[in-house]
Amino acid sequence: MRKLIELFLLVVLLLAATLAGGGCRRQERERLEVTEEEPPPLASVVHVADPAAAAQLLKGFHALEQGSWRWTAGSFAVALRPPARASERGARLTVRLSIPDVVMERLKTLTLKATVDGTALSPETYSKPGDHVYTREIPPGVFTGKPVVADFALDKTFAPGGGDERELGIIVTTIGLEAK
Repeated sequence: MRKLIELFLLVVLLLAATLAGGGCRRQERERLEVTEEEPPPLASVVHVADPAAAAQLLKGFHALEQGSWRWTAGSFAVALRPPARASERGARLTVRLSIPDVVMERLKTLTLKATVDGTALSPETYSKPGDHVYTREIPPGVFTGKPVVADFALDKTFAPGGGDERELGIIVTTIGLEAK
């Protein structure tokens, strides 16, 4: 009977040691694993070709083309992390865009309007094709330490035709907030 009790205690100790050791290893492994469930931190400047920034493109962006740019629809939006001290100094919104010849031939002019977290920024009207930079100052009161949403709207768009049913506006490469 005594041998049976000793054997039982030995089995219990071995089982406890096995479970304790396995549990520690499992916890260590969990701490070291990187999961894809956690989103990358928001950027202040979004390069539309960067796959890591795709989650910040909230609406109105078409598929990446030639590995470097995207067409927008008539309305598009992006989430941005405010730069350091934006709540004290404000920031500058910059959009690097291009308007192809074919767009200007069809539309003649194109006006871009923007709001950042509901604060309207002055619009800009373009009448020539080519590369442009839309830049606007944003006052400090807009920034509360949280990410902001920059919403954009174009007064006109065009349909390319030939089976392509997309609504096309402008070509965007970068949208961002810069510290002042």
